[in-house]
Amino acid sequence: MTMGIVQQVITIAMVVLGTMLTRFLPFAVFPSGKPTPKYVQYLGKVLPSAVLGLLVIYCFKDVSLLSGNHGTPELIAVTVVAFLHFWKKNMFLSISGGTLVYMILVQFIF
Repeated sequence: MTMGIVQQVITIAMVVLGTMLTRFLPFAVFPSGKPTPKYVQYLGKVLPSAVLGLLVIYCFKDVSLLSGNHGTPELIAVTVVAFLHFWKKNMFLSISGGTLVYMILVQFIF
């Protein structure tokens, strides 16, 4: 099933509109002259940790400790991520290093 030119233009326009809305709406709702509401400040403090916790749970949800590799490649990759992050404090290096180690372990060792 292919889209016609009109459908493609409408799709691109909706993506542009959605992107612009999400970029400009916070500046309209929270202007620079007014103080940031307390609930937004609270969310800014608690959401990063909550999202990180959800990502860790999501990454380990299908790992079986009783069968297969018993989660060994995942545990090694998480250890590499933690080590790199505490050592260099560089998120990109930590994520890419852990991903690289995990893929090498899964593809060639386990």
